[in-house]
Amino acid sequence: MTALADTTEARIALPPMRRLRGPAFGLLGIFVLMALWWLGGWVVANDPDLFAFADFAPAPTLSALWDIVTSGEVFDMSGPSLFRVGAGLGIAALLGVPAGIAIGRVGWLRELTNVPFQFLRMISPLSWMPIAVMVYDTWDAAIVFLIGVAAIWPILFSTAAGVRRIDPAWLKVARNLGANPVHMLFVVILPAIAVDILTGLRLALGVAWVVLVPAEYLGVTSGLGYAINDARDTLDYARLAAVVVVIGVIGFTLDYLFMLAIRKFNWVRETAH
Repeated sequence: MTALADTTEARIALPPMRRLRGPAFGLLGIFVLMALWWLGGWVVANDPDLFAFADFAPAPTLSALWDIVTSGEVFDMSGPSLFRVGAGLGIAALLGVPAGIAIGRVGWLRELTNVPFQFLRMISPLSWMPIAVMVYDTWDAAIVFLIGVAAIWPILFSTAAGVRRIDPAWLKVARNLGANPVHMLFVVILPAIAVDILTGLRLALGVAWVVLVPAEYLGVTSGLGYAINDARDTLDYARLAAVVVVIGVIGFTLDYLFMLAIRKFNWVRETAH
């Protein structure tokens, strides 16, 4: 409790300018990005070869974004994508965390799987698309499979690395206190590697979010990837750019939530020592 109070007091004691520095630089970065976007739109609009793509500029894009937000369409297109990413990440976690724990704990298993797993990790998830289409009956299942294939490796390797960093003294003390394997797993190992699992999930989310859009170019008629493909086919470039902004906002928000969770568990782990 003392360490926790000291940490809290240290954060409160930061000078006001120091606390405002992060948000200020964040807003400055957004301003620079918007300025570059506006400049790019101006260049495109004044180029005879590119003027047809002038709707990628900020004003048409933000107008289209306002339309899809106020009409509620943004929820219709985002819901299926979030479900697919969530299902893919969930399956990847259910497989990757136990496998990572086993690889981290068992030396011969780690040596046996290292080369095959590193080889499979380097294969583009989208290259499994023809197999996914043949194996699964629905497009949704095929997309979830592709996301799972993309997401499993960061979770697995991050979990295994976390297990290997556990202080052997913790395990020895637990055994001396009569802990059985179930207790060892849920009382010692999982709390000790919670940050590593969350870090792996955060990395997996980034990969899955990138794979989502091209995966939704398959036969589905919903989702953010489908919305981009549909806008491209209808030459509605303002809507296309608006969907890209939505993808960025949702991805940034999810990543930020994982970052907050990692920060919280880091705080708990540091104050526990």
